[in-house]
Amino acid sequence: MRINTNAASLIAQEAAANTTKNVSSSLEKLSTGLRINKASDDASGLAIADKLRTQASSIGQSISNGNSAVSLTQIADKAMSEQSNILDVLKTKLVQASTDTTSDEGRKAIGKDISKLLDQLNNIAKQTNYNGTTVLQGATSASAAAQLTFQMGETASDTIQTTAGVRANLSGLGLAGLKASADANFASAGSARSLMASVDTAINTLNGWRADFGSTQNQLESAIRNQMTQQTNIKSAESVIRDVDYASESSNFNKQNIIAQAGTYAMSQANASQQNVLRLLQ
Repeated sequence: MRINTNAASLIAQEAAANTTKNVSSSLEKLSTGLRINKASDDASGLAIADKLRTQASSIGQSISNGNSAVSLTQIADKAMSEQSNILDVLKTKLVQASTDTTSDEGRKAIGKDISKLLDQLNNIAKQTNYNGTTVLQGATSASAAAQLTFQMGETASDTIQTTAGVRANLSGLGLAGLKASADANFASAGSARSLMASVDTAINTLNGWRADFGSTQNQLESAIRNQMTQQTNIKSAESVIRDVDYASESSNFNKQNIIAQAGTYAMSQANASQQNVLRLLQ
């Protein structure tokens, strides 16, 4: 028997140290809810989980971008809806001014109404904006609204664009001549009649732009729905890798805890066995 080096005690201490480390690691997982708390827990798993988290965050921002873009298209649609109502009224008033049963005084009053409505149509184009960006004309009435690009994904190519060339004001809709004639109070029924076609053309042009915005909104809403599903699946995949399974880890913690207690008992027995040497010396 040797007492200078207690090999049994050293083995028990080493085992106890490893078990204590396992208990601490298991307790950390249970307290944080994460299976991977540091790279040493699962190096490859951490790399994959971090990439998935970045992907999910990027998609989350693109969903927010899409919701903002939908708001923009809705603002444009409502504004053009009001302009469409104005054009309907203008056509009705032109029909009224184009008949000889309407007096010159009546046409003068109609001209004033049409002039005011055209001013309002221009104001709508000028004032309609989202976060300072005009959507129905450019910075000036002579320029068209810029084509807007919405980032709807995690790569540079994942974009959706608005229609180009929208200029829903008097000049853009070809109604400058109607404005001049209305200000002149319509010289005759024939002069009012000659302007009816310009309103029809303006209605068709405006409806085309409005349809384009509606199609863009449908495209955006479809992209949002798809990305919401994609984000959910990606977060689920990350959870499988990163999050702890409480049932499994609780069992592991209990096992390691029992082993730790057994190790402590083993160390005490290893130390106690050295006492037997004293019997040889008696």
